[in-house]
Amino acid sequence: MTAPAAARRPTWAGRNYTLLTAAAIVTNLGSHGALIAAAFAVLDAGGDGGDVGLVAAARTLPLMLFLLIGGAVADRLPRHQVMVAANALNCLSQAVFAVLVISGTPPLWSMMLLTGLGGVGQAFFGPAAEGMLISTVSGEQAGRAFALYRMAMQGAGLGGAALGGLMVAALGPGWVLAVDAAAFAIAGAMRSFLDVSHIPAREPGGGLLSDLRDGWREFIGRPWLWAIVAQFSVVVAVVGAAEAVFGPLVARDELGGAGPWGLALGAFGAGTVGGALLMMRWKPRRMLLAGTLCVFPLAAPSAALAVPLPVWGLAAVMFVSGVAIEVFGVSWMTTMHQEIPEEKLSRVAAYDWFGSIAMVPLATALAGPAEVAFGRSASLWGCAALVVVVTALVLLVPDVRNLTRRTQSREVAASPAASPAARSADAEGAVGRLG
Repeated sequence: MTAPAAARRPTWAGRNYTLLTAAAIVTNLGSHGALIAAAFAVLDAGGDGGDVGLVAAARTLPLMLFLLIGGAVADRLPRHQVMVAANALNCLSQAVFAVLVISGTPPLWSMMLLTGLGGVGQAFFGPAAEGMLISTVSGEQAGRAFALYRMAMQGAGLGGAALGGLMVAALGPGWVLAVDAAAFAIAGAMRSFLDVSHIPAREPGGGLLSDLRDGWREFIGRPWLWAIVAQFSVVVAVVGAAEAVFGPLVARDELGGAGPWGLALGAFGAGTVGGALLMMRWKPRRMLLAGTLCVFPLAAPSAALAVPLPVWGLAAVMFVSGVAIEVFGVSWMTTMHQEIPEEKLSRVAAYDWFGSIAMVPLATALAGPAEVAFGRSASLWGCAALVVVVTALVLLVPDVRNLTRRTQSREVAASPAASPAARSADAEGAVGRLG
């Protein structure tokens, strides 16, 4: 006799968790291929490395401008409604981008405008999604639930990157962008069925500016938080420039085009899956120390592109860096879950994101001029050196080295669809930054 599906599921895998995981899989299948497609759409239109950097910066700049507002809105309105509206905007912008690429050669300004609209959607989606997941998962296995969620999400990214690279080579970038638009539509429809009745009503506040000030006080009052965000403002910028600008150029000139670059990004995705599997079993006591030490390998892909290594060597380096960033991601969000009050999480997450991406537009826009001034190899070696230096500096902060995991953390409201055992258990674990 077959047991009911609900009985076969773990107690923490309620209806909301299942919907969030399935929607993340759909979104990541489309978006990882679209990253490759956007870069090659610019190159196919006659653009160079500087143009690729400008399009990448056009997405990040509005993301940075609207992110803090998105965090405050997500702590005021039902988070699933914010997520669905953001998905609708992303669907529309990618659909128009796809039509322009398929039908002809779009001008650079139109590609920048449409990727910018995608950045606005992400600014509202990210903080809302982070708060939604943290309120859904509860119980002693919350950390394992989060790692499994990330493993599913990163596995979809692995498949999306590999398939996207092959589709760009076979069909052209426009059709990959169309698939991404469809993925946003499907994921938004799934997220509209999320149940938020278990989340306590927010107390009336003093307005949007008051909410932002409250989030800032929570952020700046924790040295470990602002120190690591400052570190990642550099790390994300230089890694983003290497991946979004230099990677496609090296792939085109040295590795054979979009297909090999897609495989390298797929290897990174495979590494993140491996890292998630590791973190389902490993719970480091000093979470931030373990996570920060795993940032050092993020310098390796830039170095590999600088050489450049052959495709198999680059793929191996990308795999290791994928494992490392997943260890950091789970450790970081375990700390956030343990230390930050749930009702302030979206705002604090917004300040975290804002600081982390603050330098990305500048780095991606300057990648092309840096290549002209210093050469591609020297620019990539500089990216690798910056990652090592800022990561070493953040280890000087005592809280980064000494903050430890508590055996019991605050209780998080469970989904109504979760079992009684899950609803009564103490919460321990993590939620993660959603891509």
